[in-house]
Amino acid sequence: MTGRARTAWLAALAGVAASSAGLGTAELVAGIAAPTAGPLVASGSFVIDISPAWLREFVIALFGTGDKAVLLVSLGVLLAVVAAAGGVLEQRRPPLGRILLLLTGLAAAATAVSRAGASPLAAIPSLLGTAVAVLLLPPLTRRLRPSGTPAGAGAAASGPGRRDFLVFALTALGLGAAAALGGRLVSAGARTATAARSLFALPKPATPAPAIPASASLPVPGITPLITPNADFYRVDTSLLFVPRPDPADWSLRITGMVDREVALGFDELIALPLEESVTTLVCVSNPVGGDLAGTARWLGYPIRALLERAGPHPDADMVLSRSVDGFTAGTPIQAMTDGRNAIVAVGMNGEPLPFEHGYPARLVVPGLYGYVSATKWVTELEVTRFDRERAYWTQRGWSERGPVKLSSRIDVPRAGQRPAAGTVMVGGVAWSPHAGIAGVEVRVDDGPWHEAQLGGAVSADTWRQWAWSWPATAGRHRLTVRATDAAGTVQTPAVADPVPDGATGWHSIVVAVA
Repeated sequence: MTGRARTAWLAALAGVAASSAGLGTAELVAGIAAPTAGPLVASGSFVIDISPAWLREFVIALFGTGDKAVLLVSLGVLLAVVAAAGGVLEQRRPPLGRILLLLTGLAAAATAVSRAGASPLAAIPSLLGTAVAVLLLPPLTRRLRPSGTPAGAGAAASGPGRRDFLVFALTALGLGAAAALGGRLVSAGARTATAARSLFALPKPATPAPAIPASASLPVPGITPLITPNADFYRVDTSLLFVPRPDPADWSLRITGMVDREVALGFDELIALPLEESVTTLVCVSNPVGGDLAGTARWLGYPIRALLERAGPHPDADMVLSRSVDGFTAGTPIQAMTDGRNAIVAVGMNGEPLPFEHGYPARLVVPGLYGYVSATKWVTELEVTRFDRERAYWTQRGWSERGPVKLSSRIDVPRAGQRPAAGTVMVGGVAWSPHAGIAGVEVRVDDGPWHEAQLGGAVSADTWRQWAWSWPATAGRHRLTVRATDAAGTVQTPAVADPVPDGATGWHSIVVAVA
């Protein structure tokens, strides 16, 4: 490697080291003062905001619930490339490197200020981090030049000078990583909220959910369990690096907008109300045919209709715009919150307080609607309004307004690619049509006739049902297809549609090679 090339690599390291220290400083300050103002979170949220619906669905289809990790890693790689370019520019043509880092920091500060509910103070973490990076870059690049060598010269430091540079650069990298980690550990209110949740004893329901019949769970190995464990429940939301952790002592829920009187209640007031328990299946609109972005839990909460009755909604209101602590909004038809279905402000999930990832201290659960229009986590406000006056977060980005869940079914076993032996093979899975209920499931082999599957016992109209069919399998490759019928007699459509703009449709099929 030539001396010029070696100098370029070391200069790139100088840029990355300076930027690492700056980013760590920004994330530490944000963690102490305002977690959503950190440059990574703000920039990632901005990317989500400007991404078209088709791109978001492509990423989810490719990476599933790992889409957030992919976005953050991609941002990190992009930042490293910009930082490396800044180091090379600073070594060759100062102060162009500092100018590049300054512009990058100002862009991060601008995205932080642009977030919903952000104040001008949200720019402070990025501005402080930028200052650290800009101040560190010149002394780092100076250590690459032998004594008396002017800026821009190709000669690189050697011997003690290079060791001095490497110690300085690696120290900056280490301190930056430590500061960023520290920002996550000391994020504002996180420890307080964590302690509060650990001490919170979930109240007993005034109205328990009906007992789940033993027949609801079919003895088919590998089939999706009727109740999804909290740790396995899908998570799709707009929060990136920091999961919001509101302190319940400071949390309140307000009902505003087109109401006779505004209502506000704190967490202690909410859990003192007669809470109701229900078993409800939730589905993400991004779920592809046969996908796993669906789950069922035993939820505990207070009926939204009762809270709205306190406020007195105006007769011409047709939408409730719910707001989250992180600025997310969802527009729910007011009818779905008042027509008798188990639409609740939930505080419990499967017998324990809501996990932070699923909305602690409170979230919405509205059966029959995709989550993007109904399942607001960390909810803080219900604004009674109209669809022709307000547009929610995802509606602004091309998704439909009302989002009823589509009738769907899925094959869980056998898994695609398995090679069962010829003979009797158990085929099974789940089907759902929340707020309508499942009345039947049929399975087809290749292009043959439809065969009625056995249904697990029904829990409620808002809960998915397991199904199973004994397949007399013969050797060779076969395609298995499933379709469901809901309680109203509607048969699942074979028409294939992507998730955008209001949910995927089509029959789920798998290919099985029978040995």
